[in-house]
Amino acid sequence: MKQLAGHPAHERVWKSTPGSLFGLAIGDAMGYPTEFLNMAQITAKFGPWERMGLPLSAGDVVRVTDDTQMALAVGEALVEASAGEPGVRRARGAGAATALTPATVEAALRKHFVRWLHDPDNNRAPGQTCLRACAALERGIRWQDATVLGSKGCGANMRVTPVALVPGLSPEQRAGIAQLQAALTHGHPTALAASDLTAHATWLLAHGCALGDLLPRLRAYAQESRHTYHAEWLGDLAAKAGAPDARAFIALGWDECLRALDTAAAALRAKDVSRDPSEAVGAGWIAEEALATALYCLLVVGGDPRGAVARAAHSSGDSDSIAALAGAFAGAARGLVYWPPEWRAALEYEGRISALAAVWDDAG
Repeated sequence: MKQLAGHPAHERVWKSTPGSLFGLAIGDAMGYPTEFLNMAQITAKFGPWERMGLPLSAGDVVRVTDDTQMALAVGEALVEASAGEPGVRRARGAGAATALTPATVEAALRKHFVRWLHDPDNNRAPGQTCLRACAALERGIRWQDATVLGSKGCGANMRVTPVALVPGLSPEQRAGIAQLQAALTHGHPTALAASDLTAHATWLLAHGCALGDLLPRLRAYAQESRHTYHAEWLGDLAAKAGAPDARAFIALGWDECLRALDTAAAALRAKDVSRDPSEAVGAGWIAEEALATALYCLLVVGGDPRGAVARAAHSSGDSDSIAALAGAFAGAARGLVYWPPEWRAALEYEGRISALAAVWDDAG
């Protein structure tokens, strides 16, 4: 089980960091104008999914949503917590990873989430859970008291991609950080499990996991993790949520993720690439559905990066979040070369994305 789930794993350099970060932003940008539209409206405005391109806004800048904004907040917080700064190359490996403790990560995430809360560009229909929890974090209260305990919205796992790209983390650190960054705003166990599983999917793809092995490996990881409550990272969150047993608390989240993976696998057996992914798997407004639908979009097109983000953006659900995750997965698997340079150059936050990737990327 441990070997199938990805533990232990042999580290391989795949030049995936910029590919995954730019893929997230490109998917986010493609799904931004289609969110809240039905399939007929999307087709009338953008044509069939196979011909979708990157939408340009005024001044030929490609706008993104809070998905990219908060992913950058997570990534930059992790760089700060490990005593680095975006745009400055640092020594990689155990030194930076050792600095990423629950206390340092929580403090940095709180700072960057509050900064995002007051950013004048935070005007892209951000989720109410994130707004409410970040406002509470700003008041300085314990994060376990600030989080929205009942929320499992996709706002937690849409931003987790950078966690998978930090070099030198142990599997336990990666899981703990992925769940902690979710828990600061979304306290439901499914939000935690889906964020952990999303990060693990990105990590597996960045380290050479074959597409055909991805869903079995994710199922194995979820099964292995069902009763692991990362108390060092989560503290008394389970008790705050009223759960009598922390292991049962987190198992609920993993069980919902397992069911979502099964739904994606069943939809893939139909081999109907023309079907609305939100109808086939899930609309993606909640965490486990966003993950499962994004995985479906990646796999139904055979891993083609542009096809994955187009198929995800051309959907009737939470299209920007689904496409952001599909792009992050595709970029982790295929690297930067599949994202056209003119798309990357036109992206809002292109400089911040490049700077963050430069801190962690082996490509040089």
